[in-house]
Amino acid sequence: MNGNLRQAEQSPSLILCVVDFSESSGRAVEWAAQMAQTTHAHVTVLHTFRLIQFKNGEVFAMKKRKEEEALIQFSAIENKLLYGKKISYDFKAEVGFITDRIESYASRNSILFLVIDKSICERNKESFEELLKNIHIPLVIIP
Repeated sequence: MNGNLRQAEQSPSLILCVVDFSESSGRAVEWAAQMAQTTHAHVTVLHTFRLIQFKNGEVFAMKKRKEEEALIQFSAIENKLLYGKKISYDFKAEVGFITDRIESYASRNSILFLVIDKSICERNKESFEELLKNIHIPLVIIP
């Protein structure tokens, strides 16, 4: 899902900011936006979620609902922290494990920083330890 909310010319460098819409995620977006202003990098705000299929066809409705909820939550962050900033950014809500989605972005993009809040790291501790072994990009953990 590409929010295409404010996309200027695509920068060669990307700041990937992973959020779960907690209070500390807001601080992570704020830090990413400030760094984007300094480095002229593009910010991708990424929210991942998991789906469990209960009945045939139900998974598609659940996916759509999760994407819509994520976009509403991102809009609040955007209005508070991104609107009016002279930065290029987009929002993506994707199905999958956080670490898998980060590795996918790292394999396709030149990531300047991976910005994530501490609570996400703590909830996925084993996965993040493995991720750190496999990717070699600066990681900024926001308390």
